[in-house]
Amino acid sequence: MSKAIITVVGKDAVGIIARVCTYLAERSVNILDISQTIVQGYFNMMMIVDVDAAEKTFEEMVGDLEALGVEIGVRIHCQREEIFTAMHRI
Repeated sequence: MSKAIITVVGKDAVGIIARVCTYLAERSVNILDISQTIVQGYFNMMMIVDVDAAEKTFEEMVGDLEALGVEIGVRIHCQREEIFTAMHRI
């Protein structure tokens, strides 16, 4: 299974989760785990997704998600699980 980590950060607004999840569902990306919090009006979400059945290449998906973030006023970052793990290893 190929996993990716998606983080979404920005000012809270209606529909952020819906827009991101809709994008993923329409491209056959399965959400395995999701966590979100709002702290003093700032939205933070982290998702672990399975990209094996994705209908786009990983690079296309990264670009699309970054563009979606600009459109909805948040920063969306997507990276492969092994890169995320290596970057956060102590």
